[in-house]
Amino acid sequence: MRKLILLLFVGTVSVEAGFSQKRLSLSDAVSIALKNSYDIQLAKNNVEIASINNYVGVAGGLPTVTATINDVENITSINQQFPDPSRNITRTGVASNNLNANITAGILLFNGFRVKAAQQRLNELQKMNQDMLNAQIQATMASVITNYYDVVRQQNLLSTINKSIEVSQQRIDIINSRKEVGLANNADLYQAQIDLNALIQTKQAQQLIIDQGKTNLLSLLFVSPDTTVVISDTIVVDEKINFSQLKNLALKNPQILAAEQQIKINELIERETAALRVPTLRATTGFNLTNTKSAAGFILENRTYGPFLGINLAIPIYNGLISKKQLQVAEINTRNAKVQRDQFLLNIETGAVRTYQAYTNSLAQLTKAKENQVLSKQLLDLVMQRFQLGQATIVDVKLAQQSFENESYRLVNLSFTAKVAEVELKRLANIIEP
Repeated sequence: MRKLILLLFVGTVSVEAGFSQKRLSLSDAVSIALKNSYDIQLAKNNVEIASINNYVGVAGGLPTVTATINDVENITSINQQFPDPSRNITRTGVASNNLNANITAGILLFNGFRVKAAQQRLNELQKMNQDMLNAQIQATMASVITNYYDVVRQQNLLSTINKSIEVSQQRIDIINSRKEVGLANNADLYQAQIDLNALIQTKQAQQLIIDQGKTNLLSLLFVSPDTTVVISDTIVVDEKINFSQLKNLALKNPQILAAEQQIKINELIERETAALRVPTLRATTGFNLTNTKSAAGFILENRTYGPFLGINLAIPIYNGLISKKQLQVAEINTRNAKVQRDQFLLNIETGAVRTYQAYTNSLAQLTKAKENQVLSKQLLDLVMQRFQLGQATIVDVKLAQQSFENESYRLVNLSFTAKVAEVELKRLANIIEP
């Protein structure tokens, strides 16, 4: 995990240098994606938010201190009468001032361990977001690797088409040479030219697929889609994946770990909700200042000040069964989280088995596909030699050419299928490395 997150920040000088030269390797592509991915940036921000919130003060476990000041200036009329008429006061527009100031500190002494449950929930929430970040990193790398090798696959298919075009051009040259000495007719030449034109059209269509594949890859790297890049690579499949080891690792997939964390979070929310039905005890202390002034009246100035200390006990008696309903909902949410965890487990196990089946099947076919591709290439070379010597027909050449194309396509597609399965298995096991 640390290694993966470190890649989001450390040196990209070599990556940028290679990219500026318009050559893109797989390691460059993965590094650029990890650096630029919006999804990873959002996941990192969620981890940072959860880390900030994972604090005892947010859970309500620290004292609170509040200072308030209230200063009111009044203009009043006074009419005061006493038994001694000489003391009577009648005045208008009398200025008076009321000043109230206090500083209060309070601390929670007991609320049914709700603070402890809240702090544990915030800690589990941080762990869950870290697992989700790890899962996003693995998903990003898997997507980039798959799209990168898809471009490599399409380029390999284009190489096969180019080879076939060379053969078709050779066939036209041989037919032209024969025609000059009267050993070939226009029908053979027209057919050979039609075949060549069809291959050129196929090449143009294949080039479009490659260009669009590169555009899709650049989109995953979050760089300008019109950037010109050169990819030169081969598909090499890791043939040493052990399913039993992989299955054990898959059970620790970040998505499953995040689902486990969600269960813990919901259980802690249950404890917090249950604590709402428990008495809450708080202690408060502080200092009060009250000062009243009046330009006339019975009291011209009155000032009181001093510290205070208090204990507050709040006992919930009845609130319309709201707390009870909230607890019932929290319990259902916990059950839902367990169901989602079980669904994740089943999906990942099923996906691992299905992907491993595709992986082993592709590997089993690869051996024969490599052998057939070599044989088809040798057959095409042999038939072309025989055709040049006049010992093979144009139909023989065309069949050998089609055989070469089909076997080359099959080999490339099987290699890509095995590679995609390998990447998916490693993603499920959380072991993809840049």
